[in-house]
Amino acid sequence: MKVINNSDVARLVTQDEVTRTLESAYQDLFSGRAVCRPRVDVEIPSSDPNRFYRWGTMEGGCAGRYFAIRCKSDMIYHRRSGPSITQEKYCVEPGKFCGFILLFSVENGEPLALINDGVIQHMRVAADGAIGVKYASREDSSTVGLLGSGGMAKDHLRSVVHVRDIQNVKVYSPTKDHREIFAKTMAAELEVDIEPVDTPKAAVRGVDIIMGLTDSAVPVIKPEHIEPGHHLLNVGGGGGIPREVQEKVSKFLRFGNTDSPVGWSDVPFDDEHLTWQARSGFSEKAMASKERAHGAVGGDRLIYLSEVIKTGYFDRHPGDVTYSERGNLQGNQFHAVAGLLYEKALKAGVSNEIPTELFLQDIRN
Repeated sequence: MKVINNSDVARLVTQDEVTRTLESAYQDLFSGRAVCRPRVDVEIPSSDPNRFYRWGTMEGGCAGRYFAIRCKSDMIYHRRSGPSITQEKYCVEPGKFCGFILLFSVENGEPLALINDGVIQHMRVAADGAIGVKYASREDSSTVGLLGSGGMAKDHLRSVVHVRDIQNVKVYSPTKDHREIFAKTMAAELEVDIEPVDTPKAAVRGVDIIMGLTDSAVPVIKPEHIEPGHHLLNVGGGGGIPREVQEKVSKFLRFGNTDSPVGWSDVPFDDEHLTWQARSGFSEKAMASKERAHGAVGGDRLIYLSEVIKTGYFDRHPGDVTYSERGNLQGNQFHAVAGLLYEKALKAGVSNEIPTELFLQDIRN
């Protein structure tokens, strides 16, 4: 069983390879060869009233290829900095995190790989961003307004430049040093003009694409930011765009929804994730959400990626405001990217391994 760490991931695959792998995985899902379930979280209060425990998983697989489950073990708390509230997490101690992918063969059930999820997590979300931009933004889009300057912002920019001829980027984040360092390093890496700015409004004014990529617990894309022709995407930032922004969107591109469980075909499953919580013990300070995660939005303005791929056409007019989101297909992504990494690791001779025999037993489960 291969052990593939974050440094292996960073050298084994490129952002463009991840994007192309996910596009193929979505087509497998639309054709019925692949299957996944929504992200599922289990939340339990801790002895500290300011934080709680969350176990999160998402899983999926494809006929003839692989099955994968991604697992996270987090302590969750919130931090206020001026008007901003961010959701923070850690495992064991601040600055440490526990997230991994287990990959299996669907031909004989063999456990094939244990993969750190840190690097590939950012890359697969950024690939989604690029797919949304590819299909829903104006083809002549060349400018980006970035809200956020962390790792997710870096990978999204690396991804989007492969699907649009990006010439200019404006970036805002609350910490001046962070946005200035981001602008300098990413401009050098991508050979794109990147300008750090002092306000969110300055970042989004006059651009073609707005990308909200933050760990904010509240929305960062505001209705006053929206101009005709914008394409919007959001990761973090309160879990989606607020209703006031949704009202300004002309067309929503959603990649899809997970299939309903066998025997539950009359029950739709479009929630971003499903959460089970212990029934007591949570304090107000912990800020554990008691609401359902958002599902499909847009009504008659909603278009699914399967339709766009089938017809080869996304009905977009120059002044339309568009928004793209993955839906709840995370589980379908991880078998695809983990399979890609496993095959790359075999070819590259990655030598870290755990004996497969440790995972097998002679007692029927």
